[in-house]
Amino acid sequence: MTATASTDTAVRDTATGKRRQGPTFLMALPAVLFFGLFALIPLGGVLVISFMEWNILGSPEFVGTDNWDTVLNDRPFTWRALTLTLLFVVGSYLFQAPIALLLGVFMAGQQRYRAFLSVLYFLPLLFSSVAVGLTFQSLFSPYYGMSAALPFDWLPSDWLTNSDIVMYVMIFVVGWCFIPFHALLYQAGVRQIPQDMYEAATIDGAGRIRQFISITLSQLRYTIITSSTLMLVGSLTYFDLIFVLTGGQPADAVRILPLDMYITGFSANNLGHASVIAVILVAIGLTMSLGLNKISGSSKMESDKAGA
Repeated sequence: MTATASTDTAVRDTATGKRRQGPTFLMALPAVLFFGLFALIPLGGVLVISFMEWNILGSPEFVGTDNWDTVLNDRPFTWRALTLTLLFVVGSYLFQAPIALLLGVFMAGQQRYRAFLSVLYFLPLLFSSVAVGLTFQSLFSPYYGMSAALPFDWLPSDWLTNSDIVMYVMIFVVGWCFIPFHALLYQAGVRQIPQDMYEAATIDGAGRIRQFISITLSQLRYTIITSSTLMLVGSLTYFDLIFVLTGGQPADAVRILPLDMYITGFSANNLGHASVIAVILVAIGLTMSLGLNKISGSSKMESDKAGA
């Protein structure tokens, strides 16, 4: 009787979900501790420094909200950097998203030549940002780059010094580096779509374009959400490529917030102002991520499998 009663209690606890809370929390505890140690604690330190005046060499001095007032009100370049950042984020997304989607769908095929091409497409993921930056710096050089090597007069020679086009050059270079990663996500997503859905659509007379719109895009909706979130929020952190290629020049045309934070903190030795910019970046990233999650309804994700 006792054994039966304990078994019944265990079943009832499992049915109510109470028993699952203990083991689930313990399994998540290492990840929570890791996240707190390497994310929340440093973020808290940055928030504290944003209320201090510190030039790295001396001791931090508490100044209240003076740093925030200066960065937001007495420093006009902050709003220009914010505008450039939003332009860069939107431009990067519009350039990367459709190409990554089409490449991912293409590479999901079973033909052998697609596997070979996939290796070529993924090569940018193997290169460091500094190596990519130095390579493109040589490629865009007006003295020995492609404008000097190719016999096309319409090619500009000032790719990295023309403030009118340098932003678009940066969007292209960043896209070249990160499109393969998102294409890999789409490739994995396409290969999880049941083939019987395409077979049924073919029997019903649906063409490839119709199948792509009605089946592929529909089944990839959560992959699109994930990729879009990584793409948009990740665009707020791009720094190394832009710094290597331009350093924010010419005329600060590509001095987006991450680069502005670095220059302010480590070139101008003003960690207080740089910390304010860092907190602004975190706030924008969190708002964007939570907004995408809310709009897309990804918290209510259901299985994409046929019949699930």
